[in-house]
Amino acid sequence: MSKESLLFCASEVYPFAKTGGLADVAHSLPRALRDTYNIKVVMPLYSCINRKKYSIKSLKKSFSISMNNIEYTAELFGCNYGGVEYIFIYSSLLCDREFLYGIPTEGYADNALRFAIFCRVIVEILRDNTYDIVHLNDWQTALVPLLLQEESLIKAKTLFTINNLAYQGLFAYEVLKEIGIDSKYFTTDVLEFYNKVNFMKAAIAYSDAITTVSQSYADEILTASFGCGLDGFLRYHKNKLTGIINGIDNEHFTPSHDKLLEYPFANLTEKKLNKKSYLKEKSLKGITKPLFIFIGRFTQQKGVDLLINSLEQIASSDCNIAILGDGEEIYQEKIMKIVNEYDNIHFEFKYNEVLSHQMYAAADFLLMPSLFEPCGLNQMIAMSYGSIPIVHKVGGLKDTVHDYKLFDNKSSKGYGILFEKPSSDSLINSFDEAIKLYSTKKDYNKIVKHNMLCDFSWKNSAEQYVKLYKQL
Repeated sequence: MSKESLLFCASEVYPFAKTGGLADVAHSLPRALRDTYNIKVVMPLYSCINRKKYSIKSLKKSFSISMNNIEYTAELFGCNYGGVEYIFIYSSLLCDREFLYGIPTEGYADNALRFAIFCRVIVEILRDNTYDIVHLNDWQTALVPLLLQEESLIKAKTLFTINNLAYQGLFAYEVLKEIGIDSKYFTTDVLEFYNKVNFMKAAIAYSDAITTVSQSYADEILTASFGCGLDGFLRYHKNKLTGIINGIDNEHFTPSHDKLLEYPFANLTEKKLNKKSYLKEKSLKGITKPLFIFIGRFTQQKGVDLLINSLEQIASSDCNIAILGDGEEIYQEKIMKIVNEYDNIHFEFKYNEVLSHQMYAAADFLLMPSLFEPCGLNQMIAMSYGSIPIVHKVGGLKDTVHDYKLFDNKSSKGYGILFEKPSSDSLINSFDEAIKLYSTKKDYNKIVKHNMLCDFSWKNSAEQYVKLYKQL
């Protein structure tokens, strides 16, 4: 029996281009599905992508896209990476930028046009080839289900994944003419959102199924507190909404085989070598002191305000702290002001993949105080690398991290420290709990060893997606 064909569409995919967790998902999920489906992944060929390194070649196929009486040319390129076929869409207006979407604090003014080109070329690919399923991700691909309303010959079923509801693709009404979308779609049940155009609404309205990246987040976005203004619209479409937790890629995040580590490890004795090396390299003192790390984007969503407001009190304790990430410079300035006062904090304001692996391998605890978190990968990576996560009990965090006080060695769950209220006091109290737990080495080691054996891979998640695809 021949496999069904699946086109997986995303605006970023690791290792080609990455700004956040979507890139990791778009890399790992297709790899987990490749034995079940004939799968191809489509993404823009941004100028930052190294064509030579990944042997990206022209597919000798181009399209002319007409919008508002203006012609835009797009050419297809391709490569095979890790056993998965990739299709890259190159259009100068879409791809020739310094950043993928804009500077960290705001998007490019013409993003509606850029990603309308992306969506229209995806439709051309669907018209050119027979695909059974098209799996779309986030607002950058969200016009595809709407465009397919006008395409009676394309029979592909559509699944749309909301990786983060906070980013919906909001634009002024005037973009409709620019991107060639009929104004008949500017209604409250499709595109209209408080007099603006909302790309994501189109996908929610017209996709055959909608997923988001944890069951708790699927429940949360139906409420006013987490629905980002779309809770009522999502409640209307809730019968086609499913939560499926993400996994982590075992090929990249298995500490015993991690090529980015100086000392790959499978036990706590070997892990200690990584901690010792990291502390020495970053001029932090005290191998017996607990090392707390924060890795992430410096945005309000990630709870950076909570971290900053707690940092001085945390740093006054007998511990070391390492912070890595990039994002809004206002946070960089605030953190630097505190870092300059303490010699037990190391801070790097530029995300670095190698360094992040080294930090997970060295850490005793991960700080993850996100105000909301659709899924989160860091907490699962941390547990796999022998670090206990301290998390706000929300979204995917509460689906993957369970209260260490209820520890059960027979369980397949991962354990950590959770706090209910997103406040600095709650984070500090959880930090105090961590210090106390660390001082009780027997209990601490028992939890860490258990977490390292947990399966956070894509296997179970991929099986749930296969089940959902078959229902389309």
